[in-house]
Amino acid sequence: MIMRPGQQLLLPANPFFIWGSLIAAMLLNMLQNMGFWGRAGWVPDLLAVVLVFWTVHQPMRISIGGAFVFGLLMDVHQGGLLGQNALAYTVLSFFAITMHRRLLWFSVPSQAAQVFPLFAAAHAVELALRMVTGGSFPGWLMLLAPVVEAALWPVASIILLAPQLRAPNPDANRPL
Repeated sequence: MIMRPGQQLLLPANPFFIWGSLIAAMLLNMLQNMGFWGRAGWVPDLLAVVLVFWTVHQPMRISIGGAFVFGLLMDVHQGGLLGQNALAYTVLSFFAITMHRRLLWFSVPSQAAQVFPLFAAAHAVELALRMVTGGSFPGWLMLLAPVVEAALWPVASIILLAPQLRAPNPDANRPL
């Protein structure tokens, strides 16, 4: 792949770090659901942010099947409709894989604007399934969740790419 001018060459991603960050995001999601605000509609889905990040940066390691499994685990934890999060994460992962090559050409703030519709679509899928099965409307504050998730994209980029960054002062014996 041709790199943008000024883009830093990254080390290969460690699979243990990828899966560890996904599991940590899932556990943080679970803690959020049990926390002070419960399952408030405006609370960002951290697992969705990390899942989209790794689906964009490592599409061969994190697939739609992995997104489906994480969605099922979140469904079981929340005790709601089985398959609601699984379908939303699957749709999210599919669209992230579809646009991953184009997305990497943009700067990180521009990437946040590009992934906002993905997060909005995932929340729309969840809301549609909830409403079709007779669930209650979570309120208009749920429109803030995709905005907060897109705002978390630069933070996730900094944290999750940090282990892959090379030293700023390369060794004289190794030009890369």
